[in-house]
Amino acid sequence: MKPVLRATGQQGWGRAYFAMQAVAGLAWWTLVFLAPPVRAATLGTLDPVAVAALDIPLFVLCSALAACGIRWAAVVATGWTALVAAALAVYSTFTTEAGLGVLMMMAATACSGLALCFVLLGRVPTDWIIRGPFAFRSAASNRPATAHVSATIAQMILFWGFFLVAVPLVISWLEGRWLVSLPVPQFAVNAGAVILVLASILGVSSAVTMSSKGRGTPLPSAMPNRLVIAGPYRWVRNPMAVAGIAQGIGVGLILGSWLVVAYAMIGSFVWNCAVRPLEEADLENRFGAEFRRYRSSVSCWLPRVGRNFGRS
Repeated sequence: MKPVLRATGQQGWGRAYFAMQAVAGLAWWTLVFLAPPVRAATLGTLDPVAVAALDIPLFVLCSALAACGIRWAAVVATGWTALVAAALAVYSTFTTEAGLGVLMMMAATACSGLALCFVLLGRVPTDWIIRGPFAFRSAASNRPATAHVSATIAQMILFWGFFLVAVPLVISWLEGRWLVSLPVPQFAVNAGAVILVLASILGVSSAVTMSSKGRGTPLPSAMPNRLVIAGPYRWVRNPMAVAGIAQGIGVGLILGSWLVVAYAMIGSFVWNCAVRPLEEADLENRFGAEFRRYRSSVSCWLPRVGRNFGRS
């Protein structure tokens, strides 16, 4: 295995990111020592000299070396970024200091992770998420429709309870502890309640339609046995995803948390880029031309005005 890579394709994008990160890191440290407000917002009362003694070589310098195609430097820079983000999050949660620094390092961790995948693999291995228990499998076809509907409702209660209640409450609480919250007007809170109700209706309707007509569940391990083109699926291909994202935004507005809204939006981006292509490839593999006609006629996210799958 060669320690240095030539900048080709996706690897070049990864190296370009590490170059940008090195420059941004050096600029940030310059501001830390020259501008006390920046130091207070991103490091709190931590000793900047002590932190810089580790961060400059492990973050700035290693990012620069990663930009030159040195693999181990990309690994070190990414690992150090994740470690700093975690440590700073703990520090900020206990002290209410350096909240802006936490957000910056969390963003850098996510971007560094993607860049590391590009540098090491030349791609983001999204196919890893459908291995093992998450691999696409058809549900048992001999079960009655009521069994699939019951299983789907149970899944919704579990997933909604975790992703729309537990996670947003934790994020909202951390937002307050890190002192990065923003004022939210009352009309936004009211709008969030309306969005949540409407999105939940869409989610329940879509789930029941999928499980009853498709004889399966939303889980990859028990996928529908039939291509569902009914109810909300006549208008958009992924109404449950649309509902989930809208629910997350609604919850964020109700909680007055811009981080929860960001969480929902980032979730939509990840789902669209990582999960949807795999799911649609599986549907095309199982249903062939029928799915291709459906995909060409029905939009993924927003309904086409005046059109659905049953009407041209």
